[in-house]
Amino acid sequence: MRGMQSKRVPSYIINKYQSFIRFILVGIVNTFNYYILYLLFMAVSIPYIFSHTVAFVISMIGSFYLNCYFTYKTKPTLKKFFQFPITYIVNYSVTTISLYVLVDLFMLNEFIAPLISAVIPIPFTYLVSRWVLTK
Repeated sequence: MRGMQSKRVPSYIINKYQSFIRFILVGIVNTFNYYILYLLFMAVSIPYIFSHTVAFVISMIGSFYLNCYFTYKTKPTLKKFFQFPITYIVNYSVTTISLYVLVDLFMLNEFIAPLISAVIPIPFTYLVSRWVLTK
């Protein structure tokens, strides 16, 4: 197999996108936590929008700490904690509107729709969270 080029990703690319890769990993963990909470609230007959809201707030708090310690390697402060929800204003709006559209207009299953809704705001949330947590 001589002469074949290695398919490894160059280290400068990994270094350049390291925080974004960690952000995605935190997002996966956060989405899993959110979804488990959402399902638990739904299991006790809490309406889906309220289940979404409570699970969203709880997972946002976890996301703050994971992003501070793991993604951006920065110390969490009270100021950052209170600024961090800025990153979720658009995230919450987009996920809530898309959840409503997917469930009530497109009749998608209310247990599947939150997973789709969670993907849409990722790029914006990354940029705003990077600004809030690293400035």
